[in-house]
Amino acid sequence: MTSALLSLSALLTASALAAPSAGAAPHNDRPAGVPAGWERVAGADLTHITGASGRQQSPSAPGRQQPLSGSGGSASAPADESGPLAIKSMRNGRFTATEVNYVAPNTGALRARSTAVTGAWESFAFEWDEADQTFAIKSLANNRYVAVEKNFTGQAQNTLRARSTTAGGWERFEIYHNEDLNLYALRSTLNNLFVAMENSYTGSLQYTLRARSADVTGSWEQFDLYTIVG
Repeated sequence: MTSALLSLSALLTASALAAPSAGAAPHNDRPAGVPAGWERVAGADLTHITGASGRQQSPSAPGRQQPLSGSGGSASAPADESGPLAIKSMRNGRFTATEVNYVAPNTGALRARSTAVTGAWESFAFEWDEADQTFAIKSLANNRYVAVEKNFTGQAQNTLRARSTTAGGWERFEIYHNEDLNLYALRSTLNNLFVAMENSYTGSLQYTLRARSADVTGSWEQFDLYTIVG
């Protein structure tokens, strides 16, 4: 079966990109640390995709894919499903995988280490919560929600791990889109920090994703989102 990845080039709908109407309040509610040019994405923007950039990539054979286990719980409120997505780091050009085989305490750590999407390891569901206007990210490798490990210490502090059966405060994220760059940034609502890819780490946590940046400083905090088709 042939599969393909189509880049989400039009994640923001036309209405979200439209200029404010006459008399509308200026866009002055930008949270601290969010650079100009980055706009917050709502659930409807993910569920009403209007096109793609044309970039495609054929996944390799799913040799590392593992069968999906139980439902793993649900978000705290009804969520809009965007379909399975892959998260590609712009720092090293690799896709994020869930390390389901890592031993505790790093079981389920997210690392941008895959050169292709092979299956569930690199697949994520983004679920929108209308009540608090945030996303929960569920790994399809183990059907667990991604949490920010704020209480970890050292280099592992604020590591992203797919380990939760429900989505609470530790598992909530804002997504920002930059129209000019056509890239995305993820911001944890637990510590209000952007997710970065640790390209300089060595060992088992090399390329790990951590919510540790106060700003989008460059490719460390920039990601591309791909919809998985086929």
